[in-house]
Amino acid sequence: MAAILKKTVAVEDVNVTFEDQQKINTFARNTNRMTEMKDEIEARKKSLQNLEDASDDIMMFDDNSLLPYTIGGVFISLSQDETQEMLETAKDGLKEEIQTLEGRVTSIKEVLAGLKVQLYAKFGNNINLEADES
Repeated sequence: MAAILKKTVAVEDVNVTFEDQQKINTFARNTNRMTEMKDEIEARKKSLQNLEDASDDIMMFDDNSLLPYTIGGVFISLSQDETQEMLETAKDGLKEEIQTLEGRVTSIKEVLAGLKVQLYAKFGNNINLEADES
């Protein structure tokens, strides 16, 4: 039988101050917020893709018949040109929202990077700030 060698690592006691706990809490909140924003970005990108598909489908129509368009919970009938304009306006709005959310994610990443440096400097291997990829 093979003997299993275990390496024991002495965990040094590190006092967690109130400020350290606040940094840890801030890190956790920002990580959750960033995850939610990334999910929102993906949802908006999917909506944008749907609008682009609808715009492409409308271009295939030959006649200038009225097309149904949803605003909120109401369907209205618009001409092909008016529908294209409405779709373009909606796409532009989604693109702006995506850019805004991506900017927020970038700023949160910067905050998280700073907090990681501070927390790893104090706690070393005693703290895990890496996100689970499960």
